[in-house]
Amino acid sequence: MNEETKTMTQETQNREEFIMLPTVDFCFKELMQNARVRQGMIAALLGVEPEEIEETILLPTILHTEYPDDKYGILDVKVILKNETQMDFEMQVTAVSYWTKRILFYLGKMYTDQLKAGESYDKLKKCIHVGILDFIHFPDDDRCYRKIIFCDKDTGKEYTDLLEIHVLELKKLPEKEQNESGIIRWMRFLGAKSRKEFEKMAKEDSYIDEAYEMLKHMSADEKKRLEYEAREKAIRDYHSQMQASREEGRKEGREEGKKEGKKEGVASIITNMLRKGKSPEEIADMTGEDLEEIQEIQKQLL
Repeated sequence: MNEETKTMTQETQNREEFIMLPTVDFCFKELMQNARVRQGMIAALLGVEPEEIEETILLPTILHTEYPDDKYGILDVKVILKNETQMDFEMQVTAVSYWTKRILFYLGKMYTDQLKAGESYDKLKKCIHVGILDFIHFPDDDRCYRKIIFCDKDTGKEYTDLLEIHVLELKKLPEKEQNESGIIRWMRFLGAKSRKEFEKMAKEDSYIDEAYEMLKHMSADEKKRLEYEAREKAIRDYHSQMQASREEGRKEGREEGKKEGKKEGVASIITNMLRKGKSPEEIADMTGEDLEEIQEIQKQLL
């Protein structure tokens, strides 16, 4: 077998082994186009049997950005159930300090956007935001899934069920599967990294099997693969830019710290010289420091 044939064989093998990962939001959004996948995942989130989720309809969404020059943006999935409950799903791989405030903003907007001018508040229906995070948002415990609601602080009694936030932290999943079911099993699927992991879970749940079949179909579609890789690159580039910005910030901080340290050291020397009876003029002549700054230190000392 010559080198060209070996290369072609390797490329074919890589293409056959390639599988899209749901943590790339493009892939997740494509998966949610499948009604049966939506049915299984939503049922797991709401803690009901899939048969109870009679109908789910995708609502149109746009790529919303945090800033005018943000090319990365956020891809989300909006669904309305038969009882008119609205759900917004977001796959988020980047840890951001303002995540909580942003989620509250979009949840509030989803709730208020239901009403047109002059309509009664009676028309408002339940809104749920589902944040699927590939990072740790709550570092103080090991709970990988939580549902957040409005409740009385003292009694814990639920005030209203009209607004909910579901937080799925994929990084907190135990390394090994532990006879999991419901939303934890779906989290395991969403966070999987290989065909072997997907195949194992597909055998245990028909709805996850549907999702895996979708993954295989999308991964074999050359056009979707190119879209996936472009989105993956955009996310990777965004991470690189953020990392570079953080490194630059740390570097500037270190330089500023050195300057501040040097400044404090000089001030300490001047203070000692003043205490030993040296005049500001003498100190300025000996150290080369600004006379006015030395006189200011003298005032503080007095």
